[in-house]
Amino acid sequence: MSIPNHVAIIMDGNGRWAKQRRLPRYFGHREGVNSLKRIVRYCGDIGIKILTVYAFSTENWNRPAGEVQYLMKLMELTFGVELEELVQNGVKVRVIGDITSVSPKQQQIWRSAEERTKHNDRLFLNVAFNYGGRMEITQAIRGIASDVLEGKFTIDQITEEVVNRYLYTKDLADPDLIIRTGGELRMSNFLLWQSAYSEWYFTETLWPDFDIEEFKKALESFKQRERRFGRVYE
Repeated sequence: MSIPNHVAIIMDGNGRWAKQRRLPRYFGHREGVNSLKRIVRYCGDIGIKILTVYAFSTENWNRPAGEVQYLMKLMELTFGVELEELVQNGVKVRVIGDITSVSPKQQQIWRSAEERTKHNDRLFLNVAFNYGGRMEITQAIRGIASDVLEGKFTIDQITEEVVNRYLYTKDLADPDLIIRTGGELRMSNFLLWQSAYSEWYFTETLWPDFDIEEFKKALESFKQRERRFGRVYE
């Protein structure tokens, strides 16, 4: 497989990008949106079918209140302005995560984006918003336990396939490639179940500087990998 079917990205480094330029952090977040737009377009152009981006984690609420408020407004504005282009370019949007913590207006924007793009099939864009891998797995366990109590199946019938059906990404293939920008070397609670056999690519490049050439480097690295999934080839 030369081009991954599903790419996931931890978009890290916006704040440091701004700090290097002696700018407020929100400049970095704003520039990060431009990086996301060019990567979304490129994924559609080259045939990548699924792109999952880590937009806001469950831990990001611990950031300064002003920064969190700006991020909410930025995401609200971005999807308000860019929705028509997403529709025209065949991008199907889904929000994965708990959006009940945001304002009714923000929830409506997300739902509107999902509804307007639900029939698109050129690129599936998952936006991980108020998302945490542990939270996702915990919610899956609760759902499974509830259905066992209701007699829908027994404990002995719980398999990996059953667990997968209770995740946000239940109808999607797992990521082939996960990219983390910004130089950090950790998972940060992202797609913990789904990344069991994903290939990882780490780069020092800060997210606002992550352009098409940088993305091509990640894809070329993936192309060189031998994915054995636990098997041995003689």
